[in-house]
Amino acid sequence: MRIPAFFIKGSLVTLLVISGSFGCFGQTNSYEKGTFSVYEGVEFEMPVVQEPVFPDYSVSITEFGAVGDAHTPNGGAFSRAIEKVSENGGGRVVVPRGIWMTGPVQMKSNVNLHLEDGAVIRFSTDFDDYPLIKTSFEGLETFRCMSPIHAHNLENIAITGNGVIDGNGDAWRPVKKSKMTASQWKNLVKSGGVLSDDGEIWYPSEKSKAGDGRDNFNVPDFNNREAFEEVKDFLRPVMVSIKECEKVLLDGPTFQNSPAWNIHPLMSEDVTIRNLTIRNPWYSQNGDGLDLESCKNVVIYNNTFDVGDDAICFKSGKNEDGRQRAMPTENVIVKNNIVYHGHGGFVVGSEMSGGVKNVHVSDCIFMGTDTGLRFKSTRGRGGIVENIFISNIDMIDIPTEPIRFNLFYGGDAPIMDDGGNSAPSEQRAEAVPVTEETPSFRNIFMKNIRANGFGNAAFFMGLPEMNLQNVHLEDAILRGTKGISIIDADGIQMNNVKVTADEGPAMMIYNGKNIDINGLEFQSSGNSAFAIFGALTDGVNIQQNSTDNVADIVKMGDEVKHSEVTIE
Repeated sequence: MRIPAFFIKGSLVTLLVISGSFGCFGQTNSYEKGTFSVYEGVEFEMPVVQEPVFPDYSVSITEFGAVGDAHTPNGGAFSRAIEKVSENGGGRVVVPRGIWMTGPVQMKSNVNLHLEDGAVIRFSTDFDDYPLIKTSFEGLETFRCMSPIHAHNLENIAITGNGVIDGNGDAWRPVKKSKMTASQWKNLVKSGGVLSDDGEIWYPSEKSKAGDGRDNFNVPDFNNREAFEEVKDFLRPVMVSIKECEKVLLDGPTFQNSPAWNIHPLMSEDVTIRNLTIRNPWYSQNGDGLDLESCKNVVIYNNTFDVGDDAICFKSGKNEDGRQRAMPTENVIVKNNIVYHGHGGFVVGSEMSGGVKNVHVSDCIFMGTDTGLRFKSTRGRGGIVENIFISNIDMIDIPTEPIRFNLFYGGDAPIMDDGGNSAPSEQRAEAVPVTEETPSFRNIFMKNIRANGFGNAAFFMGLPEMNLQNVHLEDAILRGTKGISIIDADGIQMNNVKVTADEGPAMMIYNGKNIDINGLEFQSSGNSAFAIFGALTDGVNIQQNSTDNVADIVKMGDEVKHSEVTIE
């Protein structure tokens, strides 16, 4: 049964739930008690995300021979329990207290996998349990090992409860010696596996080692399945693969220690992700928390992340594969999440070739993420990222930038002196023709941002041939070692922004057009407030509120005319 979609734009909506012989097993929270405040303040027309409902029927995996002794394989019991519930028309598969070892769990439609308090599902370290399947990883069509939780082409599914799902990722991941203490490294080597030729990297097996160093990094460019089989152990799966599914609910459990990405909804619709704890070791390569790819109508709220790579990341396919798929990630709300560690708190890209649009992000905290709000792409991707609304974000201990736009990700960016925050060097990136491979980021709005970091206060960089367009920053307090950099951007607007930088200038603009900055406050120990460069710089208007310990000097390049720049 599918409830008709209701649309919300900036208001509260009451949704009546039809009662009867169906009930939804899961946790209850303030967002579910009649009034869906998760939709409050959303700036675009957002459908109410439809949650799955299930018959009032349940079985326990123990009824099918499961033993929770942290040793006995329980793959058959999980399979039989899920099949039984499916045959009965749907319901709940209960995992009671205990540690339940198993190979891949293959979900079916109308099934809620429910973990009771004290329940732990831990996945097998026997790589033979995970056959190669055709799927998508890092935005490319490829072969990969089957995921520990596999849900493809299903509808009406859920994973709920307060238990733990552990992917046993340490068994899969190569590890660099530099990431460990001497005693940790010694114990790892003693556990088995093989070492790289220089002894600096540990691999779980010869097949894993054979796959490393190939072209295309994590997605080998092979022409046949047999070639993938030769490096099978290197093809680490995402832990939770949700592909082409409708009405999906993840509510309550801890998802941890994934072989590659943790949770990967792909080409799915009506997805609810709430009340989760998502964890990976800080050293885990590709240890992303949540990668939402080419999905539509999604809410993500009340979750905590502590991971080894990007925490909340939006994607839509890579290069030609993504453009041919042509499925953007759209209509998404992200609210009230905490990220304790990760490469980025909220991230778009770099595989965004199908586009990302209509996204609301608010009331999140990032503590120690390498970057806070991170937008990344490069030439060759194509795709449009637009209509992104971000508000009420608090960040602390950010090593690089709290806000970072980089459209030269993995490419040849303009070479900047002094770590990228002062005058450009003589080597400059030249514009190339705009094609379907040119990415575009535009119409992005940020307000009420407070951040303390150790790098640049913010970094905005587009492409010479496709500038970063119409990006707004309002009511922000940004502290960093250096100030704000704006490169190849058109239509940047800042209102009531306070910048504190240990080194000047407070703001550097290179090839910036139509830059309008009102109510700027800055503190810097540098000898200039602004550095403005570039033959394409035009229409810069800066109105200051105050200065402190900095001479009000504008440093301009020879190619910039004073008449093109107004500072009051």
